Amino acid sequence: MSARAALAPHGYVGAGIIILAEALLFTGDRVVGQWFTPIVWTGYVLLADAFVYRLRGHSPLVSDRTAFLIMALISILAWWMFEFYNAPRFWRSDRELWWHYHNLEPNPFLRRVGYDWAFATIFPALFLTAEVLLATVFRHRPRMRPVALSRTALRLMSVIGAAMALLPLVVISEWFAPLVWLAFIFLVDPINALRDWPSICGDLMRGDWRRLTALLVSGFVCGILWEFWNYWAISRWTYTVPYLGHIKIFEMPVLGYFGFPPFAVECWAIYIFCRSLLAPPSRMADDTVWMPTRD
Repeated sequence: MSARAALAPHGYVGAGIIILAEALLFTGDRVVGQWFTPIVWTGYVLLADAFVYRLRGHSPLVSDRTAFLIMALISILAWWMFEFYNAPRFWRSDRELWWHYHNLEPNPFLRRVGYDWAFATIFPALFLTAEVLLATVFRHRPRMRPVALSRTALRLMSVIGAAMALLPLVVISEWFAPLVWLAFIFLVDPINALRDWPSICGDLMRGDWRRLTALLVSGFVCGILWEFWNYWAISRWTYTVPYLGHIKIFEMPVLGYFGFPPFAVECWAIYIFCRSLLAPPSRMADDTVWMPTRD
């Protein structure tokens, strides 16, 4: 049986991790309960990568582990940036936190391991999910009318994004939380386009909406899974938001789910920008997310 006719072995390992973690969680295992988020998302990443390999014939964990490690490292650094926006010791009282962590590992060194392990799965989970969608649901999506974006417009978008990113740091208000999940799309993606790297702006200028749509759907899918798996974990997070915060699905206020789709696009724009600092100018096929290829 060929590699593309069945899942690669690490896909079955990933599925096994998810099933076993769920079983141990609901039988009351406290170790798994405290480390549930990084464990279950590691399983998800392994499973999603195996699906990408089956559909594409290549994937980060099979074809380019260096790219996968870079992706995971950028994911960790990017989420610590988002934590900076939420950090009480710099900006706000505990009452004003946008999200709160509960029942964390008491040992600070192990707690940091848990943070970084969980953060390392965010970008891979989003991008591999989008890759599966691009190879299936959005594979033959027709091209749309190109969107006209001049270089001046791209620069203006980046300036607007910078203002959106700075405002929540200058004016401390819980009402500005949504800006954090939008700002870096406007700030970074136009820069990627201006520097001839893969970008959503560049896609739209060619009339190709597939990558954007796949990332948006990926954000929604992963967002539901984040909140679903978080709800029963022992170490978990909750939210404090001023708008309909009492109307929830799991722990997430219902309006918060609208933030997950743009969050996926934002993460991808940050990833491409960081990749551009580590390698020569590259091109990426219109139907892929994770792997820029050199000219």
